[in-house]
Amino acid sequence: MASPVEKTAPLIESFDEKQFYLDEFRGRTLVFSVPLDELARDTDYERLAAITRELLTNDTRVIVIVGTPNSGRGEQVLRRLQRRLGPLIFDEASIPLFADRRSRSGAFLKLEGTASAQPSTTSALLTTVWSVLRRGPLFVGVVAGIGPAEGTTFAREIAVRLRVHKLVLVEPQGGIVGADGKQLSFMDEAMLDALLRVGQAEWAGLAARRPTFEAARGALLGGVSSVNLCALAGIARELFTYEGSGTLFTHADYCRIERVGIDDFAEVERLIERGQREGVLKFRTPEEVAALLVNAYGATIGAHHLAGICALLTEPYAAEHAGEIVGLYAITRFKGEGVGGRLVARALADARAAKLAYVFACTAEERAQAFFERQGFRRVRTSDVPAAKWAGYDPRRKAQVAIYRTDLAPADSTGLR
Repeated sequence: MASPVEKTAPLIESFDEKQFYLDEFRGRTLVFSVPLDELARDTDYERLAAITRELLTNDTRVIVIVGTPNSGRGEQVLRRLQRRLGPLIFDEASIPLFADRRSRSGAFLKLEGTASAQPSTTSALLTTVWSVLRRGPLFVGVVAGIGPAEGTTFAREIAVRLRVHKLVLVEPQGGIVGADGKQLSFMDEAMLDALLRVGQAEWAGLAARRPTFEAARGALLGGVSSVNLCALAGIARELFTYEGSGTLFTHADYCRIERVGIDDFAEVERLIERGQREGVLKFRTPEEVAALLVNAYGATIGAHHLAGICALLTEPYAAEHAGEIVGLYAITRFKGEGVGGRLVARALADARAAKLAYVFACTAEERAQAFFERQGFRRVRTSDVPAAKWAGYDPRRKAQVAIYRTDLAPADSTGLR
């Protein structure tokens, strides 16, 4: 009797936040730099094709630059990509995006490694790329005679000159790992500048990745919105999830705290749902979520990445001139970037401007308790916050939560604050 066939995991998982990123990429152009060594197995081709097909059918242009150090294998590699990658990319959903068979085969071209070396040759290269993209949303360029570092530089030059939305650098090492062995999920321009100072990358054990840092910084300074660095196996998770699988590089103004607007509500709700599933946030009714949304702040990383949320509720506690911080949640990828602290700082600043007497927060999670203590809150009794907080509150949860409070202004002679 034949054994059952093992079910293969999908190459692109059904991530909850995937649609958010697809909406971001729609109508834009992404450049991928892929060393030929990363395409060693059938699954490598399938994975690259799957992400390319997903983007193409999302009305996103895709430019793939494949570099190979063997200068004499350009044509051979080109034919291999056409033969193995092409059939995987072009299916019933993507074929209508290309006018005819010629436009599909013409999406694959061999390029000279020196094409981006001089202004005149660079202009010719960019003209060629655009000529291909006018006939269909895909360009796959094979560059022979260049190593991984040169391939990264080549792709960066195309990304900068065409001012694309995102540059994706595929490297076998994946994202950046610090001296402590932990992956750095995020790096801004200031961090890149520090690492590129003489001796800093070497001191951090990252000397071999200096060309990657230089390419990422050059792309950001050249107008590319963001750069992702990951291994091919994690490319879908890097592009379509909050936590990612590699390292995201963005500009220096990396974190902005602003009141969220109605166009952000759906994305904030997805973060709330995620926090509830993780057990970080308590479950709320639709009405409670709505009250949170209209009082919420969002932390935005770069131009598009919502990294965290919180809200300051004051209306239920108007008589006590108090406010409550609720729904504080930062996604895994950015928890080490001080996002939570920035959100609370903004809420406290607005509380002071509103002349509130104090702000409090309730949490049953130990890490959150330590966080509020670091922000200057002190633990208090349930009677030290407004009684309205406990109206209809679950008694079991009330017995479990820790209450933290920070006073904002002393009382005056009338007893008001």
